[in-house]
Amino acid sequence: MWIVTAARISSANLGPVPSLTDLLNAAVDGVGGSTRPGQVEMAQAVERAVTTGEHLLVQAGTGTGKSLAYLVPAIAHAMRSGRPAVVATATLALQAQIVDRDMPRLADALTGPLGRRPTYALVKGRRNYVCQHKLVGGFPDDEDGLLDVGEVDAAAGRLGQEVVRLREWAEQTESGDRDELVPGVSERAWRQVSVSADECLGSKCPEFGDCFVERSRTAAKEVDVVVTNHSFMAIDAFEGRHLLPPHDVLVVDEAHELVDRVTSTITDDITPGAVRGASKRAGRLVQSTEELDDLAVALEAQLEDVPEGRLRGGMPDALALTVSRLREVTRTLLTELKPEKGAEVDGGRQIAMAAMEDLFDTAGRVLEERELDVLWVSKDPRRGPVLRVAPMSVAMLVRDKVFEDDSTDEDGNRTDRTVVLTSATLELGGTFDAVAGTLGLRGDGAPPWRGLDVGSPFAYPEQAIAYVAEHLPAPGRDGLAPQTLDEIEELVRAAGGRTLGLFSSMRAAREAAEAMRERLGSEMEVLCQGEDQITTLVRQFAAEPTTCLFGTLTLWQGVDVPGSSCQLVLIDRIPFPRPDDPLSSARTEEIGRRGGNGFMAVSATHAALRLSQGAGRLVRRSDDRGVVAFLDNRMVKARYAGFLQRSLPPFWPTTDKSLVLGALRRLDETAPPPLPVADPARRGLTGAVVEGAVAASLDEDGAEHPRPVSAPGAKVSR
Repeated sequence: MWIVTAARISSANLGPVPSLTDLLNAAVDGVGGSTRPGQVEMAQAVERAVTTGEHLLVQAGTGTGKSLAYLVPAIAHAMRSGRPAVVATATLALQAQIVDRDMPRLADALTGPLGRRPTYALVKGRRNYVCQHKLVGGFPDDEDGLLDVGEVDAAAGRLGQEVVRLREWAEQTESGDRDELVPGVSERAWRQVSVSADECLGSKCPEFGDCFVERSRTAAKEVDVVVTNHSFMAIDAFEGRHLLPPHDVLVVDEAHELVDRVTSTITDDITPGAVRGASKRAGRLVQSTEELDDLAVALEAQLEDVPEGRLRGGMPDALALTVSRLREVTRTLLTELKPEKGAEVDGGRQIAMAAMEDLFDTAGRVLEERELDVLWVSKDPRRGPVLRVAPMSVAMLVRDKVFEDDSTDEDGNRTDRTVVLTSATLELGGTFDAVAGTLGLRGDGAPPWRGLDVGSPFAYPEQAIAYVAEHLPAPGRDGLAPQTLDEIEELVRAAGGRTLGLFSSMRAAREAAEAMRERLGSEMEVLCQGEDQITTLVRQFAAEPTTCLFGTLTLWQGVDVPGSSCQLVLIDRIPFPRPDDPLSSARTEEIGRRGGNGFMAVSATHAALRLSQGAGRLVRRSDDRGVVAFLDNRMVKARYAGFLQRSLPPFWPTTDKSLVLGALRRLDETAPPPLPVADPARRGLTGAVVEGAVAASLDEDGAEHPRPVSAPGAKVSR
């Protein structure tokens, strides 16, 4: 049975929409929260932006309740205009929070004042859903014989077992959404039941009527709030695919991540493996792919000879010739692969064409040498040598396609769009200028915008300590120093576990995890990113206070564990981009060439964003207490230390180790039990939690907490 959220009702059939004040009061009362000045100020600013068309950047600290502050005016606008509002997030955790917790509670609270229940939907990229056609054998297997193995003998291996489990789950799921599947499966297994947008047969697919993706997007056209991610929003804006319904309000949450997500979305690469894969897919459909196989060999040899890093003077001649020939050969093969007019396109041919088109387009982009494109070679342990190309800056692209959107609706009418960007981290060093510049909001021709910092309701100096281990040696390139490992052990023991370790690399995270496992033995469990899905690891960490969780970038931003399970956050070093990072170095050089300070504009700004996000993992509620420990003495000794410190929440600062150890011991001795942890919920077609399924958790203080979340009354998952 398909579960579809109720269709949006024309505003003409409803009475006048109540005032923002009345709606916000109803929302706050409905979720059991209390009025917060910052939340009210932000909601009023969002409403004003929507009314005037002036874009808005809002810094809203943890505890503000920012999701309510933008969702209430967004819903009100949708009711008045008959158009949905789109909310784009960077992380799956925040998407889940909005769809599983915020919108259901808001819908309940606002049904009375609005005269009907607000509706919502979750929209993701095609790879996130099961493909019905692939399930019934409409596409060739990605792994030879894998499905047969899985069907015949589930014990034949983990991969086969996963595929059998996927098939069983696909018969029961109403959404087809991968996130509903817990525990998850490997990427190799998921590829057996999913396709990319380019591989999809579209309306020609025999399963089109039952397609999870098409049904979810059709349902999304009839709701008030559409929730998606930065990458999907960017593809919709840049490529004009009209994947999202026409809208004139876009809210970008976790906006500090937007530039990186957009850059990643429009980064392309070529690998010898991709060339071989395209050859294999096209092998039975064209006369010969022998030349493509030869090009894969030549490309691999030439890329191996090129040092890892940025290609400052362009490609070596031999590599350029190979890429040029690759474009010519793929053009010829695409012509051969193209079905005759009126002929039915099968799954195998579509996949082959998609792989060939990707190579053809990327080779063309590399050869084009666009002014802002940066070209480099990396050596990936899994994929081998990779030729990558990405834009040095996306500022003008974001300005033109996101802020100055000139799209039209289904009737051909222009739809001007107001954009609201929000995050706990938009103001760096006391100003919005750094972030605004990366988004195309500065300089000649920039659209009008306003910056607003609504603060945080938390008493940060009373709730948390910012400790800098000034006595430790400066971080080096040879791993964690013995003194640093000793420091980690002392801090973790004093905290009784309860530690989230944020490291600048997976190598450092694994090194620390192994060292602590040896030193702590059975006293405490140490989890490390990569050992299971992030959501599973965080639920385990939140449920057991003597557990530590170590990891890298993913944990710096998308993890939320309020309560006593997280009372110590470790940060091993200032998270500068690597000096040889191609994009960062290109940006730094360009800013220096124009007379600016490239280090401060690029490296220090990058580090400030990451530090603020990492430190923000500690205090998630008004009763949270703890320590953020920086194991890098440059936080107090370097000339840029002040800039980094001004970008952090205003914790109470110290370099006194004995004071910190004593505070952690007292917190451990008096810590209340950990908050229960919500299980993942089963979803319906629009992404909403299915009625009767385990719902996401509530929070008595009303602050937003992305899943996995601890909260009173929720089911404990161990």
